[in-house]
Amino acid sequence: MKIYVAGHRGLVGSAITRAVESNPEHEWFGRTRQELDLLDRKAVFAFVAEQKPDAVVIAAAKVGGIHANNTYPVEFLSENLQIETNLIDACHAAGIERVLFLGSSCIYPKLAPQPIKEEYLLTGALEPTNEAYALAKISGLKLVESYRREYNRKWISAMPTNMYGPGDNFDPQNAHVLPALIRRFHEAKVSGATSVTCWGDGTPMREFLHADDLAAACVHLLENYDGDVALNVGTGEDVTIKELTELIADVIGFTGEILWDDTKPNGTPRKLLDVSKIKALGWEPKIGLRQGVQSTYDWYLANRA
Repeated sequence: MKIYVAGHRGLVGSAITRAVESNPEHEWFGRTRQELDLLDRKAVFAFVAEQKPDAVVIAAAKVGGIHANNTYPVEFLSENLQIETNLIDACHAAGIERVLFLGSSCIYPKLAPQPIKEEYLLTGALEPTNEAYALAKISGLKLVESYRREYNRKWISAMPTNMYGPGDNFDPQNAHVLPALIRRFHEAKVSGATSVTCWGDGTPMREFLHADDLAAACVHLLENYDGDVALNVGTGEDVTIKELTELIADVIGFTGEILWDDTKPNGTPRKLLDVSKIKALGWEPKIGLRQGVQSTYDWYLANRA
């Protein structure tokens, strides 16, 4: 397949390009934001019609952690709605055979039963701190589902759990928890700080998937899956934020005290995906959490400038 990867410079998109490059059966191409503004509907339609890829992977999105989502809900809802509708509608207009839309596990209800099955979608209230982003992602997967039903498109969606890996965003204001902790502990180690203060109380549980594992899952789904269900993609295992924090501190070599600011939000108490459906298709993750944190920290050290 000739695959257009929207968002090829991001954490997930860059991992997908690596996975496709290692597979001689497929090739990929992408465009930077300067080359193609995905918020420009006319430009997106013209680009997809001209390039006519065999498949489109929609990994482009405005993303961020709790602070960014809570502070800029308009941008997270509006920009993500525009990106996904422009791309999905353009793919329909150009008759693209395969589309893979990547959502997020935050689409599920805040208090969903654990582990979270695909059918739990829209059965309860969302986590308020990232509701805008979640609503945009839900709209994207429902648009794909609607195109399947109305126009018989062989388009699919996948719902990854919390992502991390080389190429992650380490900005202190809008990074997700794992890369934010890597940067915080590294800077504390370098400065000789005796303690690091983390948000919340450390009790929430999270599942973390390395971007290269997700990329392998995406290629596997494009090759093997054509169903209405937006499949969960994760490890099926989770850790507390406290355990994650201690692991990161250990990998980095920070030996000071870890403090907790329980005036800051915890977010969803637990978010573990049921990944039995995708595992039944023959895919499983291969990168353990410690190994993944180490590779992500190594990338950060080499690229932090």
